[in-house]
Amino acid sequence: MHSRLPLDFIVIMVTTLYPHSLVHVRALSGADAINALRPFYFAVHPDFFGQHPREREVNENSLKRLNGYLENLQKPGTRSVQPTKLTFYVREIKDKEDIQKDILPHGFRSVSFTLQTKDVLTTVMDVLKSCSLSTEHMKGLKASSESPKSRQPVAGHGNPFYRPIKWDKSYYSFTGFRDPEQELEQAKKVEPTLSLWLRNHEKEATKKQNASVPQREELKRLKKELCQKFALEDIRWQRSWGVTHRCCQLQSLSRLSQQNPEAVLNLRGHTIIFTDQSGMNASGHVMLGTMDVHHQWTKLFVSLPSYRSLHQQTEWLKERISHVLGGIQVIDIERLGPVQPIEEHFSILNTFHKRLLARRLALHPRSLQGLAMTLENDRSSPSLHEMGHFIIPATCEPSRLQTFLQSMAWEARQRIKHRNQLQAEEEEVLLHCLEGLALRNLSKEPSVRHNQMIPCCRRLLEVRSPLMEGLRVEVSHFYSVMQDGDLCIPWDWKG
Repeated sequence: MHSRLPLDFIVIMVTTLYPHSLVHVRALSGADAINALRPFYFAVHPDFFGQHPREREVNENSLKRLNGYLENLQKPGTRSVQPTKLTFYVREIKDKEDIQKDILPHGFRSVSFTLQTKDVLTTVMDVLKSCSLSTEHMKGLKASSESPKSRQPVAGHGNPFYRPIKWDKSYYSFTGFRDPEQELEQAKKVEPTLSLWLRNHEKEATKKQNASVPQREELKRLKKELCQKFALEDIRWQRSWGVTHRCCQLQSLSRLSQQNPEAVLNLRGHTIIFTDQSGMNASGHVMLGTMDVHHQWTKLFVSLPSYRSLHQQTEWLKERISHVLGGIQVIDIERLGPVQPIEEHFSILNTFHKRLLARRLALHPRSLQGLAMTLENDRSSPSLHEMGHFIIPATCEPSRLQTFLQSMAWEARQRIKHRNQLQAEEEEVLLHCLEGLALRNLSKEPSVRHNQMIPCCRRLLEVRSPLMEGLRVEVSHFYSVMQDGDLCIPWDWKG
């Protein structure tokens, strides 16, 4: 039997776990939302899906979209936010009989829902309910208007929505929940050396890789056939689906082309990306949602002329913005975040362009030539990425933007120069590693940086393990054997 807890400790825990139960009439701020969504973050945090790269990537992308959605709701003057479809893989922390039927073999379940809420409180409730998580701690909360001054920032650089605040250790001992930091620390301690892990998993990887050869050949044939048939620039995948899954997607597109050849003709000259939603992305590529049926794909193909027109307008806006901002190029980097629909991209560009026109800037026409910037809705202040491109909020005040760009232009050029040097160095060492280890293929996750990949490859060349010969290797953040035999190793593997 547990000993009775002191009254003052219970009061502290209640106000920590359920801070809103003592506050009845106040709006939900960013900090409140983080507190209220803690059970959700604990269930979907990507760090717990290290051995499941596909699910980890889905959660990363969905959390970023949720982050942006919540921030947009808190911006002054925001009347409505575009509906956002989210998919999460939710860890089962406690046994729940009513949802056991949906649990996947690895101990988590897939949950999809669309947010169409107009305030933070309703959004938090929807997220918790959609994931079958308790909302008891939300009782007593009532939404009310709050002035812009009282709003707390939801997230900023280094403090995104999907990274939960650290809880005091007493929380875990009091509730019985597992401490995520402690679990991750234990996982790191028992992480094997590369040689030991290869000895234990090389046979499994080789077996799966050999079994996948026919499907890989079929995938290559289907892709080439569809690209030639419809004069496609390329066919890509946003996520790391298996070879069989990719083949099924191409076969589905092939069947549709036979059923409705006229609609598919609009695809000529485009790049197709299989992803979570259908439409066109900011780069002008056609997105085919893998969960959508043929009717939805056909509807998209018919609408492609309108999408192309919208994409042309976005390109014009980029040119106008570049002209006003000293020749800086507006770019969209797909691999650094979730796919941005063309409608959203146009809206951001249009808002930013209007703000620039409202105030004439004194920038030399070519003073920022050779530099690049991305526009984002979920940023509150401009910043310079480590790779040299600027990250600019769409609502950034023009005079502040001019000062920031001019003051950071030299540093941006230095970072770009350093990035190009690292990129060339990475390509060289990757080629040496591919040949020196006799690998069938060597790649890396987009989240692995150049300064992580380069030392990783050099260390692999020093070890030269014969167990890696003929395998497909992907440098990642964890060890894993993928379903098609691809071998994932962490960039900082232990020797």
